[in-house]
This record gives sequence, C-alpha cells and structure tokens, in this order.
Amino acid sequence: MAGSDSLPAFSRQVQAFLDMLWSERGLADNTLESYQQDLTAFTAFIAKHVNDLSKVTAVEIQLYLNNLHLDGMSSATVARRVSCLRQFFRWAVNHGVITKDPTSLLEAPRRMRQLPSALSEAEVDALLNIDTSKRLGLRDKAMLELLYATGLRVSELVQIKQADLSLRQGVVRVLGKGSKERLVPMGERALEAIQLYLDDQRPKLVHGLTQDAVFVTERGTPMTRQAFWYLIRRHARHAGINKKISPHMLRHCFATHLLDHGADLRVVQLLLGHSDLSTTQIYTHIARERLQALHADHHPRG
Repeated sequence: MAGSDSLPAFSRQVQAFLDMLWSERGLADNTLESYQQDLTAFTAFIAKHVNDLSKVTAVEIQLYLNNLHLDGMSSATVARRVSCLRQFFRWAVNHGVITKDPTSLLEAPRRMRQLPSALSEAEVDALLNIDTSKRLGLRDKAMLELLYATGLRVSELVQIKQADLSLRQGVVRVLGKGSKERLVPMGERALEAIQLYLDDQRPKLVHGLTQDAVFVTERGTPMTRQAFWYLIRRHARHAGINKKISPHMLRHCFATHLLDHGADLRVVQLLLGHSDLSTTQIYTHIARERLQALHADHHPRG
C-alpha cells in the first residue's frame, strides 16, 4: 500500500493539468475549482493503493467510483467525476506522463434524468404577493419578481450592478457561467417593482454610501446567495407553500411556464444562458407532463 508521501507527485501532475485548462481553455474560476476538488479527492484516495500515476489501472478507478456510491454520492455527480478523470488521464497520455489511459474502457454510471421541481402559476402568484408596506417588502418583491421574470441564477441575481440595469429598454445585462454576457428582458411587473425599490427603499438601505450592487442588505452591503435562500423560504412559508423551495426553483418556473405558453425552446435556451440546447430540453418534459395532466383533468375524453 502506498502512503501519503505519494501525494506530492500526484499534486504536481494535477496542477500541471489545471494550468493547461486555465491557459488553453480559459475556463471560469468556479469550473477550475470543481476540477481541482474532484482530482484532489481522487488522488487522496488512489495514493492509498499506488504510488505512481502510471500504476493506476481501471481496477483502482472502479474501486474509487464504488466508494463514491457507497458514500451516497448521486449518479450525476459520479458521472461528472468520471468525465473529469477521463480528461485528466487523456492529458497525461498526450503529455507522456503515462502510456496507457486507464479510463479508456471505463463505463460512466447512467445518469437518471431528474425533472426539476416547479411551482404552479398560482403558487408563483402567491409567492410574489408580498406586502410592500412592510420592512424590506419593496426589496424582496423586486428580487423575486426579477428572478421569476428573467430565470436568472441566484448567483447572477446578487451580482447585478446598477450599470447592468436599463430600465428604459427594460433589460438587464447578466454575467453568466464562463463569464458569458447576455441581455434578458425584465417584463413590466419586474420593472415596476425594481423602480419602486430603487426610488424608495434602496437609498435608505445604503445610508448614503457608494454601493454598486443593486440589491443590498439592511446594512447596505451586497445581498448574498445565503441571505436570499433564507428570504425566499420565508416568503414561501408566508404564502402557504409547503414545497421545499429554493431560488433555483423560480428559474425552473420561468422556463416551464414559458414553454407551457408556447415559447420556442431555443428562445428559452438563450434567456437561460444555456450553451447546450440539450440542457434546456429537460424543461420540455416538465411542460409535456403538465399539459398531459391538464388534459386528463379537464378534457371530456381525458
């Protein structure tokens, strides 16, 4: 059995691979961090069995993957780690670090297609029915209206700067995954809610301080993802919604409800900022099931 002294050699090879990803592919920091975490976990496990990358075989890799399953890791996450390992070992072969790719005959675990949850339109209406006369009501309504109107990721929502908003044109500029920019229309209700928040509540929250972030906390600091999670769950409870709700659920609602009302899939893809249409196509399954249920409930021959 190899000991922890084999880790430095593995670490150097992993770092060289990450350097290549950064310099040649220009991957975003979050993506690089995911690769690093996956490979660090793999090398820490594999160093207990072999002390050199060239000695890693499909047996050790399968043992590692079995261990992930025993730890309760989802098939989707295991599949992502398999993809990462394939790229790493392919790089190692191409750069002469090893002569054989131990992942070449490896089968990735089958990914079970899980449909994301979505609220009904009535439930969304209840969630967005916020009393704006209460403390922070204008801010909370503006954030939730914008999230549902645009399908933004919560990370994109909290990063919006004042310069990103064009209230006259009714669009918001979003910096998405891979530092890709897109313009997303906001809709009348979101525009109205944002305008009220900017005119009335935001100046009181920033206390005269210079602050670029559109959405801020009571201390005038930029809103965080964690704080918004708490915010949306609190409003869901007040609306009588018993489902386990998250900010990402409103993104699902945005896409699903657009498709329910006849929107083109490629338009939804652009609005969501998906680089691959196959990522967006999962929403067609939700829309289809929703329509089938409506047909069954209301059609005389359903």
